Amino acid sequence: MPIIQLSLLINAPIDVCFDLSRSIDLHMESTSHTNERAIKGRTSGLITAGETVTWEATHFGIRQQLTSIITEFDPPHKFVDEMVSGAFKRFRHEHTFKKQNGGTLMTDQFDYTSPFGLLGKLTDVMFLRSYMERLLMRRNEYIKSKAESEKRYPF
Repeated sequence: MPIIQLSLLINAPIDVCFDLSRSIDLHMESTSHTNERAIKGRTSGLITAGETVTWEATHFGIRQQLTSIITEFDPPHKFVDEMVSGAFKRFRHEHTFKKQNGGTLMTDQFDYTSPFGLLGKLTDVMFLRSYMERLLMRRNEYIKSKAESEKRYPF
């Protein structure tokens, strides 16, 4: 069960960072290289407690769908999304936000289990963990860029 933890200091208010992180539209922009799009549940705007979203994307040349639900919601400090169905055996993605040095420390903890037992563990070691880290870092850098820009992201 790999756990990926990433933190990034953003020079923007905590509420801006929180809202950008739960924006369906921003998520699609930040993952455009995978053609990721929301196709069911919440498909635009800001996702909130109890809502689901089904994402469709191409990873490793394979078109996939993944549905997650917001299981914890404590604005503007934390929200958690957990997989309901999809390629992983399970995942839990915790997003936390803390005021720090006049900005916001944004932390992701992505805890997942790959399918296929031993083969899944081997896949994690060989490439999946680093792929997921890069995907999360790219998304976080996109959030940082939007949050720190002069023009605030429209909600």
